Amino acid sequence: MTSITLGHYLSLGAILFTMSIIGIFMNRKNLIVLLMAIELMLLAVNLNFVAFSHYLGDMAGEVFVFFILPVAAAESAIGLAILVLVFRNRLAINVSDLDTLKG
Repeated sequence: MTSITLGHYLSLGAILFTMSIIGIFMNRKNLIVLLMAIELMLLAVNLNFVAFSHYLGDMAGEVFVFFILPVAAAESAIGLAILVLVFRNRLAINVSDLDTLKG
């Protein structure tokens, strides 16, 4: 019976981070997908923080996660609210259509 080691968690974090990077570079048109890729990137970093915190027996990584998660949630909520307002005004959320935003 094998146990889950630090390498397994770091591999999963690297896979999630790589998927988010690929999501950002492959899809530069839809802002919702870009926001989801950024959130996936933050979750991969949080996974690494928690894995190292558990491996080293230190609570500092978990404390960082408790500060990162609310910021990520607020960023998602504000980003989606901005996207809804932009969609109401422009009827599109493509990045190429939003390059001439005016105040």
